[in-house]
Amino acid sequence: MPDSRLPLFVVTGGPGAGKSTLVAALTARGQTCVEEAGRAVIREQLAQGGSALPWADRDAYWRAMFEKDHAAYRAARASGRRVFFDRGLPDLLGYAALEGLNPPSNAVRQIETAAYAPLVFAAPPWREIYETDAERRQDWPEAVRTYEAVTRAYLDLGYRLVELPKCKAEGRAEFVLDAAR
Repeated sequence: MPDSRLPLFVVTGGPGAGKSTLVAALTARGQTCVEEAGRAVIREQLAQGGSALPWADRDAYWRAMFEKDHAAYRAARASGRRVFFDRGLPDLLGYAALEGLNPPSNAVRQIETAAYAPLVFAAPPWREIYETDAERRQDWPEAVRTYEAVTRAYLDLGYRLVELPKCKAEGRAEFVLDAAR
């Protein structure tokens, strides 16, 4: 649910499109930013030998991401500061649709009523920079499908997407800061 009074901005898109690099550039410029929950959950689960992983137990992975994202959202909202999120709660609706998951209805309601700034920054699939790693195992076609699913989730909730330019992180950071005024 968009709310123009809230300075909570989301950067969304598929994997490997430069979202985390952009958020790091914003952080380097003194902006308050929130890390992507998915990567944090994967790191934690791998370190402790857990199974809440996208390639093991997708339902548990979804729930773990929801808990992290919801806590980060509540903290950011309470802070009253401008915050940039590397993915927001609606990304979880896109992920659930992509994976055929049936998340708990109370969590879905919380996602649908969480409010961010109406303008959401979408990092489009960018083949030239896409690569996999220990935490990002999706192939290119799945990365494109993920972009489509998560951007659809934001559009369905009434957000306005603005596509990020395909340029270096510094240029993207300038673009975002200009648009987020």
